[in-house]
Amino acid sequence: MLHWLWLVPALPFAGFALLFVTGGRLPERATAVIGAGSTGLPAALALAIAHAYLAAQPVTIHGELLWRWIGAGLDIGVGLRLDALSLVMMLVVTFVGFLIHLYSTEFMSGDDGYGRFFCYLNLFVAAMLLLVLADNLLLLYAGWEGVGLCSYLLIGFWYRDPANGQAACKAFIVTRIGDAALLVGLLLLFSQLGTLAIAPLLSHARQVWPPGSVMPTLTAALLLGGAIGKSAQFPLQVWLPDAMAGPTPVSALIHAATMVTAGVYLIARMHTLYDLAPAVKLAVAAIGAATLLLAAAAALNQHDFKRILAYSTISQLGYMFLGLGVGAWTAAIFHLMTHAFFKALLFLAAGAVMMRTGNEHDIFRLGGLRRSLPLAFWTFLAGAASLAALPIVTAGFFSKDMILWGAWSAGTGAGRVLWAAGVVGAFLTSVYIFRAVFVVFFGETRTPPSGRYGAAIAIPLVTLAVLALTAGWLDTPAGLGHVTILSRFLEPALPARRGVATAPQTEWLAMGVTSACVLLGVAVAWLIYGRRPATARGVLQQPAVRAVSGFLLAGWGFDALYEHALVRPFVWLARVNRNDFIDAFYRGLTGLARSGHIALSRSESGRMRWYAGWIAAGSLAALAVALFL
Repeated sequence: MLHWLWLVPALPFAGFALLFVTGGRLPERATAVIGAGSTGLPAALALAIAHAYLAAQPVTIHGELLWRWIGAGLDIGVGLRLDALSLVMMLVVTFVGFLIHLYSTEFMSGDDGYGRFFCYLNLFVAAMLLLVLADNLLLLYAGWEGVGLCSYLLIGFWYRDPANGQAACKAFIVTRIGDAALLVGLLLLFSQLGTLAIAPLLSHARQVWPPGSVMPTLTAALLLGGAIGKSAQFPLQVWLPDAMAGPTPVSALIHAATMVTAGVYLIARMHTLYDLAPAVKLAVAAIGAATLLLAAAAALNQHDFKRILAYSTISQLGYMFLGLGVGAWTAAIFHLMTHAFFKALLFLAAGAVMMRTGNEHDIFRLGGLRRSLPLAFWTFLAGAASLAALPIVTAGFFSKDMILWGAWSAGTGAGRVLWAAGVVGAFLTSVYIFRAVFVVFFGETRTPPSGRYGAAIAIPLVTLAVLALTAGWLDTPAGLGHVTILSRFLEPALPARRGVATAPQTEWLAMGVTSACVLLGVAVAWLIYGRRPATARGVLQQPAVRAVSGFLLAGWGFDALYEHALVRPFVWLARVNRNDFIDAFYRGLTGLARSGHIALSRSESGRMRWYAGWIAAGSLAALAVALFL
């Protein structure tokens, strides 16, 4: 079964090709079958491959070379690599991707671009699968750029609105900054190590580069630049909130199973390089801690349903970066997996609310929907509880606690600071997500809903809700059964966390502090937005509070900062240099060529004797040069 691995990315590519060729001329039902089927079949195939992979243990890596791509100097093939890490990523991408495709068949029904939507969505999944299964960094980079292209196409899907096109361009341009750093890093790795194949490259790096030396530090920093762009980390996080311009299933796919998780996967895949660059590894954790706090504070002040979830994604990716930076590799991937379930669920449940309320995005224009939309309420509540890491009963609790314990048990002052940042972030997370729960689903009804959901909406919501509550039991702390299914499975691909020895009660205490902060956050959200919403509105009208809230609503003012510090100076320089001095050089060359043409054309007189004379003169001149020079 393992030799069918190539079909997993090939099937969504085939779905894209078929929908592209037909150009939207197929009926909706046929488009839905092709679109959802070309991700559903890979999901089923991925499960079969996972079974075969587990049955073939102790085989830890399965390689599959499809064809030779480049053979001149740079020996690169189109090959796939299946190990524990890529298998987990493949299962997450295919399974969550299929549920989002299924949901989309109903959500996008009646849209003029129905076929175009599924065409782009299939290509998105195919590119992400290529990225996570690639056995060399150049092929990984092809998938990396593929998801960037698809994000542009899908964020700007409703292109008739100029704001959507601007949001798509913003995402494309900002992520290109990181992509440029990544490309330079790949070129530097090849120039120093002579290969881009992942396994030989990491093995060679470990042999020739001493820990902390210049080259691993420089290359790891460049790769980190690429990860920061794709995973929307500080300071390149500005593109992700505006990406909400795309349809809700696009938001779910970008935030849960594709694109933003690419940076986390890249760092985890290149963990050997980061172990050789401890300064950059610490920077990964610091960037993650700063991002999770900045984004959580911004989410607390958003009114748009989807932008709350967007800032939530940035914050949760910060947790993953924190885990990677403290060497808790498995914890970061564990949180990536649980986040895929509860974040896809939150976006799809939010989309289900907006479907039935006239596409209303402002949470303060909603309210009282828990009885009229019970499916959306209970599934959103399950996702919110998991995002907030409600103790014991949610998957997010186990994965987030694993990251925080990794920071605490690092045994350093920096580790304790990072742990404290994570705990504060957990409190803010529970406040902002339950703020959304209480405002949207409790209180008085402001926008009455209408209509019903079909099975294509209900099945993904219920499935993801179950996973958001139960998937955390794959790995539990010592005091809660000490289940290590995921950790043991990932151990051949990712090293175990190395921390200082601590007493069991210390872990219990750290877990208790985090859980208390989470429950306190829920209580605060209930008191302010559930029990006394009028008081909250009155406080928000205070001038000082409004100023701070407006600043955080604008995402800490990063857009304004970049507008004044980068965009406007560049536009001014472009206007000043509208007659580009470099172009002047080439205009001079073309003018010279044109003058030469005019001069030579005058020699075309049609007089044969003149032609013969010039030929003779030229021959004599050539002979003279040969004889005397």
